[in-house]
Amino acid sequence: MDAPPFPAAALAAARDAAKAHLRIAGDAEDDALRAHAAAALSLCEAFTGTSLIVRDWQEVLPADRQWRRLKVAGVTAIGAVTLIEPDGADLALPAEGYAIDLDAVGQGWVRVTAPGAARLVRVGFRAGLAESWEALPAPIAHGVVLLAVHLFEARALGGAPPAAVAALWRPWRRVRL
Repeated sequence: MDAPPFPAAALAAARDAAKAHLRIAGDAEDDALRAHAAAALSLCEAFTGTSLIVRDWQEVLPADRQWRRLKVAGVTAIGAVTLIEPDGADLALPAEGYAIDLDAVGQGWVRVTAPGAARLVRVGFRAGLAESWEALPAPIAHGVVLLAVHLFEARALGGAPPAAVAALWRPWRRVRL
């Protein structure tokens, strides 16, 4: 499952926060800092298992009668559920052909009750902790800034990322079995 791109406004805000941390006034390093901010946001999502900024996601799951958990947490809504036919075509699944559930910790669950000949189902959903960069929890945002700054500085120096990044993100980490 590929993560959808981050909104441009969130990337710009993360870049600006990294610029402020580095005390960079001009815009000569904007492209590099934007790329480092995007990498830091993506790494935070991978580490925590949670979508940071609300956006639309898609995931392909087996089309069977078992409850299947979506891989990304922070799910706020599950929308389209379509069967992927053996020939690769998408077929809309009527509401009575599946069940959905959102649990108290932001996990989304899907169960296909009428899969027919399809072996896979595509689930469209919306997930994210915050609507914008500014609404992210402070430890998450600060960890992203520290990692983006480290990636920017590591171009010449190298070295391991600051341990504080993992410490800031650890409370939001989802345990995966």
